[in-house]
Amino acid sequence: MSNENKLIHKFDFNFICDFFSTTKRQGPGSREVTLKALSFIDNLTDKSLIADIGCGTGGQTMTLAEHVEGKITGLDLFPKFIDIFNENVKELNLQDRVKGIVGSMDNLPFQNEELDLIWSEGAVYNIGFERGLNEWCKFLKTGGYIAVSDISWFTDKRPAEIENYCMMNFPEMDTIPYKVAQIQKAGYIPVATFILPENCWTEHYFAPLIRAQELFHHKYAASKIAKEFVAFQHYDEEIYHKYKEFYGYVFFIAKKIGQ
Repeated sequence: MSNENKLIHKFDFNFICDFFSTTKRQGPGSREVTLKALSFIDNLTDKSLIADIGCGTGGQTMTLAEHVEGKITGLDLFPKFIDIFNENVKELNLQDRVKGIVGSMDNLPFQNEELDLIWSEGAVYNIGFERGLNEWCKFLKTGGYIAVSDISWFTDKRPAEIENYCMMNFPEMDTIPYKVAQIQKAGYIPVATFILPENCWTEHYFAPLIRAQELFHHKYAASKIAKEFVAFQHYDEEIYHKYKEFYGYVFFIAKKIGQ
């Protein structure tokens, strides 16, 4: 693949949405990891208001809804994701306290200090980790929590191939200690940080993509862009297996402190 074809952002967002609408999760993660992150949050009641920002089709949101009693709003830019999200809500009979809405993470439809918890798995990079921490903070009550997973470096130095690949696709990517410092600077107390295990990539992300790729090939059999997109997915998996000791997704859980 050329360098151009290694860049996820060269593909139309609607094209990406169409591909990932057939998968339960749109990035690395798992039910177990969602629950582990949730275990560090201790202030939730049936009155709590929760926002899952960049929720996708809601794989992690449904897990949250099964284990917390508060009201959850899932927000995503893509209407197709939200349609699937709300279908999942109906199937689980959660309509009374879970809903999906179309919206942008840089223009959230919440009131200041309205939320008890902001959740975001694998999506904050779209606005930037530091920007998300700073801009979303005002929507949290004092003592409220933020829990986000984001791609991060495990080491200070890494091979040029993985450095170039990640910097093209995640230009603000940084190390775990640097991100913890950003959390503190943004007005939070770091509560917990942990690396997502390998099965979040292999079992819960790459394996389901095989079926998604088959469906995509069938739907866009004559499309050169579709073939390039699937080739990008293959390269993404290849480079993960080659360099997984240098990077991965990390969950960051933090608590908003009073000013």
